[in-house]
Amino acid sequence: MNSSKGRTTLDVGADGVAIITLLNPPVNSLSFDVLDSLKENYEQALRRDDVKAIVVTGAKGKFSGGFDISAFGKIHDKSVRTPKPGFVSLEILSNIVAAAKKPSVAAIDGLALGGGLEVAMACHARVSTPNAQLGLPELQLGILPGFGGTQALPRLVGIAKALEMMLTSKPVKGQDALSLGLVDAIASPDELVNVARRWALDILELKKPWINTFYKTEKLEPLREAREIFNFARAQTRKQAPNLTHPLVCIDVIEEGIVAGAHAGLLKEAQEFQTLVESDTCKSLVHIFFAQRGTTKVPGVTDSGLKPRLIKKVAILGGGLMGSGIATSLILSNFPVILKEVNDKFLQAGIGRVKANLQSRVKKGAMTQEKFEKTLSLLKGALDYEDFRDVDMVIEAVIENVSLKQQIFSDLEKCCPPHCILASNTSTIDLNLIGEKTKSQDRIIGAHFFSPAHVMPLLEIVRTQKTSPQAIVDVLDVGKKIKKTPVVVGNCTGFAVNRMFFPYTQAALLLVDRGADVYKIDRAITKFGMPMGPFRLCDLVGFGVAVATGGQFVLNFPERTYKSMLIPLMQEDKRAGEMTRKGFYIYDEKRKAAPDPELKKYIEKAREISGVSIDPKIEFAQLTSFPDKDIIEMIFFPVVNEACRVLEEGIAVKAADLDISAVMGMGFPPYRGGILFWADTLGSKYICSRLEEWANSYVGFFKPCSYLAGRAAKGAPLSLTVDPVKSRL
Repeated sequence: MNSSKGRTTLDVGADGVAIITLLNPPVNSLSFDVLDSLKENYEQALRRDDVKAIVVTGAKGKFSGGFDISAFGKIHDKSVRTPKPGFVSLEILSNIVAAAKKPSVAAIDGLALGGGLEVAMACHARVSTPNAQLGLPELQLGILPGFGGTQALPRLVGIAKALEMMLTSKPVKGQDALSLGLVDAIASPDELVNVARRWALDILELKKPWINTFYKTEKLEPLREAREIFNFARAQTRKQAPNLTHPLVCIDVIEEGIVAGAHAGLLKEAQEFQTLVESDTCKSLVHIFFAQRGTTKVPGVTDSGLKPRLIKKVAILGGGLMGSGIATSLILSNFPVILKEVNDKFLQAGIGRVKANLQSRVKKGAMTQEKFEKTLSLLKGALDYEDFRDVDMVIEAVIENVSLKQQIFSDLEKCCPPHCILASNTSTIDLNLIGEKTKSQDRIIGAHFFSPAHVMPLLEIVRTQKTSPQAIVDVLDVGKKIKKTPVVVGNCTGFAVNRMFFPYTQAALLLVDRGADVYKIDRAITKFGMPMGPFRLCDLVGFGVAVATGGQFVLNFPERTYKSMLIPLMQEDKRAGEMTRKGFYIYDEKRKAAPDPELKKYIEKAREISGVSIDPKIEFAQLTSFPDKDIIEMIFFPVVNEACRVLEEGIAVKAADLDISAVMGMGFPPYRGGILFWADTLGSKYICSRLEEWANSYVGFFKPCSYLAGRAAKGAPLSLTVDPVKSRL
């Protein structure tokens, strides 16, 4: 079958071993064409008299990265034919591959993920390279393994390990897969196919066991123990992912196969897969999958033919929490870094923070002591600009002070080479203002990391109208190399993420001023899926940061800000959040949060100053009894409204960039698809009508923007249409 969209090839050697090769660059994904071709070539190999045994492998050092996710969008809009449920798992892998009268061996190199691993597990044996990656990450997309994986993996590695691999979506390396029983032998890449050929012939000659994976039982725990494992897994899943059903469905499907046999399990797997693939959760997670991969496509920049320049050395100004975190990210990816501070005390403190970040990895077993020392050797301290003469990029990470930043950038222009990128980690200050006193505005760019910088996955790349496309391409490349998801946004107060979410805490404060309970609000928001509520988040970042950031928005958007006196009143009593062990919550020595009974007096005083009267006759004021749904909408709809403004102003290239920014920058639940994707599930008309309803009581803050109102009038979605990015898992 010679489809340009992917196929398999069949070659028969003199030894009678047929080599079936999966061929669909770049990762040999399993499109429907590839699966049809696999079935056709397998049946041909079984018919041919000159074929004694079969080896299945992948082209160019990769077995298979799994099912082609670009087909999911087509499944969702019904634009292409899709095989009936169980076609792959039952008719191809179970009934043809596993049940074949000729032995087959999978030769695994590179990736064997998702459907790729399921194909390999249907073979009678598996040979892998030591560093190959084997796993079933389907739950990350809101589905379960649908090509027999729920039945094959437990029979090869045991129920407990299979559940762990599926529920966490974490792959294992080939060497570890050998000890688990997932693969039968290890070979070097050069010898892989030859070892697999010999293994297949040894099976034929009964020198090696001939095993149909779906009938294998010796690795399965006894039924009573198995039920305990399933019950424990369900309890943990409900605790860790209370809003998700598909992990529980996966557990049910595995259990069905253990109790009623593999065939019954495969039938249930096929039925549940079909249901899950059409679910809102799957649609949301597939959207996020493509949104994440689409952030590096910037019209007029990444399509202009520019190649990223090699960034050999990076300098960082400021060794505080952000600067040290950025330095950690860079040296972890083998970038030599110069960390500059104003005096030796601050410098040693900054280097100490980087050490602590690395030592945490050593303690967790994620880094060896040898690797720790080698990584730390990439960091060099400095108290002046002498070592800046050969750096390719500088990232400024000092306090949010305009005049200080202006002076720094003026100094950098004199001390750094002409090609050096001058980046700022500012989270709110206008980059044009920062670079006002320089002549190098074409190389000034924002590199906004999120705290902690060595952990959080998002990198906002902020461009001004004068930033050169080359600088953007270069920083995009650095972002990818340090394993961040880079999103290019325009220059404005708060850029994309902070700009979108500035109404988040303000809306929460508005509700509290009018009778809502602080802790009920936080519970509702965390139940919705955020890592923490707005008040717990405020405690975490500190009141100083919250007030400084809020001040920028009050200054720039006075017509739509809500001013509460609650935080300033708490600051007067030296309450500053988690760092002082007192904020909206009180904290013990282990930083564990607990509600604070004293909070009531600050709330009452804030209401008194604001002139808010809690009249029980006014329905709107009875917020203490508000259902979670209304709390969620009153806090998130203003965020949606601001996201629409950001999109309308061209601060973001596309709606999907705002979705991934909300997920990776603020912890918006990915299974809801991002802020605008989620909004579109509710409908622009509904959101606009609710905002208008609240705006009648609170002029300005809740008023729908023109973009939102216009889309609502047409009944149109808020998200702009985004061309799908061809990508593979």
